[in-house]
Amino acid sequence: MTGIKDTLAARFSCRQYLPKPVPRETIESILKTAQMTPSWCNTQPWQIILLSGDEVGRLGQKLHEHAASGAHAKPDFEFPARYEGIYRDRRKVCGVQLYQSLGIGKEERAKAAQQALENFRFFGAPHVLLITTPEELGVYGAVDCGLYISNLILAACEHGVDSIAQAALASYPDVLRAHFNTPTERKFLCGIAFGYGDHDHPINNYRTERADLDKVVDWRG
Repeated sequence: MTGIKDTLAARFSCRQYLPKPVPRETIESILKTAQMTPSWCNTQPWQIILLSGDEVGRLGQKLHEHAASGAHAKPDFEFPARYEGIYRDRRKVCGVQLYQSLGIGKEERAKAAQQALENFRFFGAPHVLLITTPEELGVYGAVDCGLYISNLILAACEHGVDSIAQAALASYPDVLRAHFNTPTERKFLCGIAFGYGDHDHPINNYRTERADLDKVVDWRG
């Protein structure tokens, strides 16, 4: 059995997929594993909308057109106000690696913007799921969903399925609510695109680093 350390090392954020669907039984196995995620008082606040086939294309076209029109993001959960210090540095390195893999220079803003819009086409993934949490559970419901997201993408990796968690897909919750007729009390947290990654594509062949323990741990006693 593969250990969690090996799974974490193997997982990456996949940004280009093959046009090959994941079998239904594999998806169900991934979801059943993620369903074992611990949560506050066992509330299990996550609810999933899972799209495959033509449904992926229909939503992707709607979101891409909306984002490309210049619409401002209005997420249910506020995006970070800014990135400062080490957080800005780490974010910058990640962005530079991404665009360098595609041969996009730092002055080629139009090309960078077009690549960013590919979020709303799910990078060509054959499946996408959207995760909502109830408004009344507040930050704790969102934290529980974060644990679920982590476990889901790790379970996918163990099944040989690539994925990427996408906060961008929660940029326009009103569009999503109208599309799915979702109740207003369900708040969109993020989406996950998944499938079989194109491992020959350059965008899938860089890896981000992780900070050393002395950068994140304050040892006491």
